[in-house]
Amino acid sequence: MTDTINQLFTGLSIASILLLVALGLAIIYGTMGVINLAHGEFVMLGAYTVWLLQSQFGIDLLTCLVFVFLIVGAIGWLLERTMIRRLYGRPLDTILLTWGIGVMLQQAVRLGAGAQLRYVKMPEFLTQAVSVFGVDQSAYRIFILLLTVALLFATYCLMFRTDFGMRLRAVMQNPEIARCFGINASRVYSMTFAYGAGLAGLAGALVSPLKSVSPDMGTGFVVDAFMVVVVGGVQSLLGTVVSAGILGQLSGVIAFLSNDTLAKALVFFSVVILIRFRPQGIFAMKMRRG
Repeated sequence: MTDTINQLFTGLSIASILLLVALGLAIIYGTMGVINLAHGEFVMLGAYTVWLLQSQFGIDLLTCLVFVFLIVGAIGWLLERTMIRRLYGRPLDTILLTWGIGVMLQQAVRLGAGAQLRYVKMPEFLTQAVSVFGVDQSAYRIFILLLTVALLFATYCLMFRTDFGMRLRAVMQNPEIARCFGINASRVYSMTFAYGAGLAGLAGALVSPLKSVSPDMGTGFVVDAFMVVVVGGVQSLLGTVVSAGILGQLSGVIAFLSNDTLAKALVFFSVVILIRFRPQGIFAMKMRRG
């Protein structure tokens, strides 16, 4: 029973990080059709922002989260306004552009902060263990899980309970018709890209106390996030959540039975098989595009 509970929380912990990274990626692609290969670098920027605020200003991690979302979101907004928007409707060009942006962001961090590993301090009260069904679990991992649920709920409310969400869904359905109704599609694109980048930054900030912070740390995250988005159906919020849960639990179980390397390989192989027989993903959504 103890092993089962431990395995369940391990899978949920992996899934929560995957969901935070993939959620922003799914929103960006679903709205703009942009395959953002620089998304992993937004994760990296979130981690470095926490390190910088802690080391230079002594700000604790929880307070840093607000600044991370705003700073990384602003960087995403600036990149969309200055470069990405010029290549809408040209998927191969946007792939090349976002890959180049990712490389430039990595090198900029190496030049500014150095290539050595950095470390972020975890809040003292979250370093303790919490008993769940009689089994001790990391308080920080439970905090990540609860915060992910809160951010997922906030994203749902933003998309389905606000005027901005209505405009966002209208642009996703048919941008030309949306413009005819007075919706500023370009503003929706900018804010959506900023929100997705901000979520990725939060994922980087949350994972920074658990692993070393380095300029190339986002590369692995973006690969996993793309798998989550593709399996979930690309444009489905529910699909992204379910996919993150499935892949997180699958990775946790295989890693428990063997090792992390084999877990990554088998999960990737499983995703390839799924895409072969169901390329639209688990929860495919039919969209009308102009």
